[in-house]
Amino acid sequence: MNFTPIGERILIQREEEAKTTASGIYIPDSAKEKPQQGKVIAVSKEVTETGEIAVDNTVVFSKYSGTDLTIEGKEYIVVKVEDILGVFK
Repeated sequence: MNFTPIGERILIQREEEAKTTASGIYIPDSAKEKPQQGKVIAVSKEVTETGEIAVDNTVVFSKYSGTDLTIEGKEYIVVKVEDILGVFK
């Protein structure tokens, strides 16, 4: 992939939501919410310099943040650094 975010932005691939509940009940797509966490795929130069977030980290971001993007048939979201709530390391 030849996409690099600019400014203080991060490219994230959302994690998949479970299709059933713990008790086995099927959840239809219309009832699902988009997940608020995902894997960092690419970071801008400005974000790399801070060292707080790196490629392959899992991050949690604000619910209504970012811009959805499709690259090579895969769904991603581009998020500003200030919309990142935390990092799983």
